[in-house]
Amino acid sequence: MDSVHGFLLEDLDIRGVLVQLGPSWAAMTSRRNYAAPVRELLGELAAVTALIGSNLKTPGRLSFQLQGHGAVSMLVMDCNEQLQLRGMAKSELTADAAAHVAGVGDLLGDGRLVLTLQPETAEAPYQSVVPIVGGTLAAIFEHYLEQSEQQPARLWLAATADTACGLFLQKLPDADLRDADGWNRIQQLAATVHAEELALPPDALLTRLFGEEKVRLFAPRQAIWHCPRDEEKVRNMLISLGREEVEAMLDDAEIIAIEDEICGHEYRFGTEIVDELFPPDGRLLH
Repeated sequence: MDSVHGFLLEDLDIRGVLVQLGPSWAAMTSRRNYAAPVRELLGELAAVTALIGSNLKTPGRLSFQLQGHGAVSMLVMDCNEQLQLRGMAKSELTADAAAHVAGVGDLLGDGRLVLTLQPETAEAPYQSVVPIVGGTLAAIFEHYLEQSEQQPARLWLAATADTACGLFLQKLPDADLRDADGWNRIQQLAATVHAEELALPPDALLTRLFGEEKVRLFAPRQAIWHCPRDEEKVRNMLISLGREEVEAMLDDAEIIAIEDEICGHEYRFGTEIVDELFPPDGRLLH
């Protein structure tokens, strides 16, 4: 698990990607108390982000945000070219209310999909904002990918508390010249997949789905959840506020508590932090 496998249906000019996240997905949500529909939607977003992120050729970070006016106000997932993932959901959906959720429409409402790509070599990020079109997360990204890459694409996603998986197929330009019925046939075969089967070993899954086709399976790439604590970043943020503002925060609450929402870490500072950050003689020690 925690891998991204590319594959090619060689005689048909159809490419595919299989994403299987296990321990990294469990670690990402271990400190979260998401209702099941929210967790599943975030897991599907994790799988599709790893899938698209596997195409990054140069150092940088790819981020997806789904923003809406439903039970989930925001989903965020991003990764870099090393497939280091992090993400979170903002939702007030309770376990009791989750039983009445009918699908993506109830979770997101009328919303939008925001893609942000920040190459390390570029000063400004590239950003694309599109309306949410589709009744499932798979349909939303199928529409997005077909619009952005100008090639037909299909996507199957599934997530549980333990796994987040995705199967992607894309028709390449010469597919119809290779086999006029190939794309239609492969879509129908892939559509027989059950959600739990997406976590099968890749060779077993692809053989079950496309046993009569010539499939070349490429070496996997590892994907991981990467969200370490970064207290130095938080301290620098407090320094930027200035001594008076930090003292005022402590006067109000005695403890400064700062939450890193995307990683789920909390940073707590007492009154001693003032002299640590702002030494009396004005010299910055750290």
